[in-house]
Order: sequence, then C-alpha cells, then structure tokens
Amino acid sequence: MREISLDRLRTLVAIADRGSFADAARALHLAPPTVSLHIAELEDRIGAPLLSRKRGHVRPSAIGELLVERARRLLADAEQALDDVHRQVQGLAGRVRLGASTGAIAHLLPQALDVLRQQHPAIDIQIAVLTSHETLSRLADGTLDVGLVALPQSPVAGLTIKPWRRDPVMAFMPAHWPCPARITPEWLAAQPLILNDTTTRLSRLTAEWFATGGHHPAPRIQLNYNDAIKSLVAAGYGAALLPHEANTPLPDRRIVMRALRPALWRRLGVAHRAGYIELSTQHVLDVLWDLRSG
Repeated sequence: MREISLDRLRTLVAIADRGSFADAARALHLAPPTVSLHIAELEDRIGAPLLSRKRGHVRPSAIGELLVERARRLLADAEQALDDVHRQVQGLAGRVRLGASTGAIAHLLPQALDVLRQQHPAIDIQIAVLTSHETLSRLADGTLDVGLVALPQSPVAGLTIKPWRRDPVMAFMPAHWPCPARITPEWLAAQPLILNDTTTRLSRLTAEWFATGGHHPAPRIQLNYNDAIKSLVAAGYGAALLPHEANTPLPDRRIVMRALRPALWRRLGVAHRAGYIELSTQHVLDVLWDLRSG
C-alpha cells in the first residue's frame, strides 16, 4: 500500500484554504500542473473525489473535508517534530542519557545538574545507576550518551574515555574509636570492616591497598551503596574505605575521617562515543569537565 506524501496533503490544505488551484500554486511556489498532479495522486490513493468546483470556487468534498482536518494535524505534528529536532541540533533542548555509580550520583552529579538547570533548562538528563562495565557496554551499543567510569579502563572501540577526577580514599570510622592520625593496612585490617562489594572498582583498589601490607581481611558486610556504608559506620558497626570528594559535606559527628598511609586515590573518567557529539551532550560534557579535580 502506497503512503500518502505530506507534500500532497499540504497541497490539499492550501487549496481548501484558498479555494483555488492557482492561488494554492502561488502560495506553495509550485507550477499549476504540479498542484493538479498532487490532487490526482491523492484521489487515486483515496479512491474518491476530494474537491468539487462550484461557481469558480473549489471546495473540499465531504471526504475531502475529513482528510483536510486530519492533514492539518499531521502537518502540524511534522512541523513540531522538525522544530524539536532543530532545537536539539542547536543545543537548545534535548535528552542526554547518563550512566554513573551511586557514589557519583549522590555527591558529584547534583552540582552538574544544578548548573545545567540554570544554563540549559530544556535539556532533559536521564540518569541510570550502573557499574563502570555496564556504562561502557551501554555507551557502545548506543543506549547511553555519557558515562562516569572508574579508571583505569581498557580501550573500547568507538568510545572516548578521558581522565576526569582524582579523589582521595579515606578511612571512615566510628568517632568513639581510638585511632591513629594516619591509617595503615596493618591497623585497619585488625578492625571490623564494612567494604564495597566485589563488583566495584573500589573493592579491587582497597584489596590491593591491604595487600601492600600482606593483609587480606574479611569484611563483616559488603555493600554497593556508600551512604548506607556511612550509616553503618555511624552506628559503630565497623570502619570503611571510601572516596571523599572535595566540597562534599563531612560525615556526621558520629564519624571521623583519617588519611591513609600509603595514600590511595579513586580515579574517575568521563566516557562518550567518539566522533560527532550532539550539542546537548556537549553541554553536559562541558559542565562535567568544570567539576574535574587534580
């Protein structure tokens, strides 16, 4: 079954509005035979007359009136769709799909979202809570536009991964614990521990840090939600190793933070597809880049 062209529908609406083939041709910048051909093709497709001529004036038939009514909606929808796409091409609006871990979403993204709300209020940011592996997979298959991932990462064909932030990993402990000024693997391995689960990059980093002192402690519990870990630390359940982002609030008074010896850093990168970048996505990347740290 042949589709109906929007150009043919536009011609029909122009004739209905102006009551004349000649006036419609002038309004559409078409030759009169082209206008006649458009109507002939539409009538052939519909299988019924769409226009009637009375006293030199052209009017839609009953079937023509129905088609004109529907054509106006279709043409308006098409115009709106083109306008929406054009605004996205210009970076004035659009949708950007972003993947990140719970830690980044809780402590880093709110700053970026606040700036984007002020500077680009028509950009819709859709956030998915994902591991770094999931983020890179979805970027590669086109279902994400931007990702915040733990570093290092192996190169992925078609993706660009750039270093973004480096934040210190700190020891978070119940405030009532007596503890040294700097925390070593030897001291912390002897304490009850609350650690990230083994699916996370932070789990591997902390395991390597303990291993520098020859320790492989078994935690009391493993979680993949840093705020829940901090709540357990505040309750006195154990100590944790977590990144501390600059400008984020300090934990509550039931928690103390101590630097590690040797120092440990959590590194994050920004990932996106290589090649053409939509302006709305570029706006998000620019704001994220302003949040980078040394």
